[in-house]
Amino acid sequence: MKATALICDERQHFPLEPVEPEGPAPARPPMEAAMYHVLAALLIALVALPVLAAPDVTYVDVYTAGEGGYALYRIPAIETAPDGSLLAFAEARKFNGGDPGMENNEIDLVLKRSTDGGKTWSAMRIIEHAGERWSSANAATVVDRRTRRVWVLYLRCKPGRSTDTSRPGTDDTQTLARYSDDNGLTWSDAIDLTSVARDMNDPAWRCTVVGPGGAIQTRKGRLLFAAWKAAKPYVPFCLYSDDHGRTWHRGEPLPGNTGGNECQVAELADGTILMDIRQNDGPHRWQATSADGGRTWSGPRPGQTVTPVACAIERVRRSSRLIWTGPKGPGRRTLVARVSEDGGRTFGRERVLSDEPAAYSDLAVLKDGNVGVLWERGDYRFISFALLPRDLLAYR
Repeated sequence: MKATALICDERQHFPLEPVEPEGPAPARPPMEAAMYHVLAALLIALVALPVLAAPDVTYVDVYTAGEGGYALYRIPAIETAPDGSLLAFAEARKFNGGDPGMENNEIDLVLKRSTDGGKTWSAMRIIEHAGERWSSANAATVVDRRTRRVWVLYLRCKPGRSTDTSRPGTDDTQTLARYSDDNGLTWSDAIDLTSVARDMNDPAWRCTVVGPGGAIQTRKGRLLFAAWKAAKPYVPFCLYSDDHGRTWHRGEPLPGNTGGNECQVAELADGTILMDIRQNDGPHRWQATSADGGRTWSGPRPGQTVTPVACAIERVRRSSRLIWTGPKGPGRRTLVARVSEDGGRTFGRERVLSDEPAAYSDLAVLKDGNVGVLWERGDYRFISFALLPRDLLAYR
């Protein structure tokens, strides 16, 4: 099932003025009258649509609430596999919309693949079902260019244990990794990174959560995952590997006390790492930069004004351009794509992608250079995919 979201420049949308008839219209034959009413209805429908000021965006619903016996799907993550196929990860929430470890829920980590650029999607596959009332959730992904291996990091929660109720120093919530060497068709057993992902002796550190989405491989080959410390306050940092996933390391936390949680990273044209961070509270996000590949960080600076939510950021290949997606608001509504030409300091151009309720999103650059976005649409009833040609984002 797919629909078309229309991008509109309001300056080019002119309402039609009504035309008063000069006298009674002559009678028409029944068939002609019927056709007349059909054409009139179509004309009215067309008039109601905004005029396109840029190429249109077609979106496809990848996951739908109720599908496969799950109440709904949340927390999208998307990756372009080495063969060009698209991998769309999600949390399949069994009984309700509750987060991992909450509301007596059960959550499976699931995947669908597309081999035609996102036009159609495979049947859903369960990557991990940890057990009754357990949760496997919050995926973040990256492709190792050298080994052509796809990595997914995620969390696994025991029943009733969440980011708020997991006990420090325990395995109530684990940080896990899996990999695929065949473009997402099969996956390795889980690798436990819990003892690396957090300080098990820290009495305040309940668990570590990656992403969601938005991991990268730097130009030097480092696999880099944005993550955050579940404590008071939440604190972002990065997990990384310099040997293609054989060993993993934990970077330093962001300095200061601003806090922040769900986050993604992008490598700028000069090699600087930019982290885009959901705020704990307040009207705007946070940004921080790293000059050493995500090991240490600058103090945070104010980011974009947006409701607290997980957003996506991605750099277009062979370009300095950054693309960001998130809900413009008010609240979690109206998904927009914004473009920065100055390393994320400003986002001067914006396009509306969906003028309806919208929440979490993730981005992927396809093999042909186009950009795909996977996002929560329609009050969490759908996780949808849209292909955004780069000329759309560059349209002025």
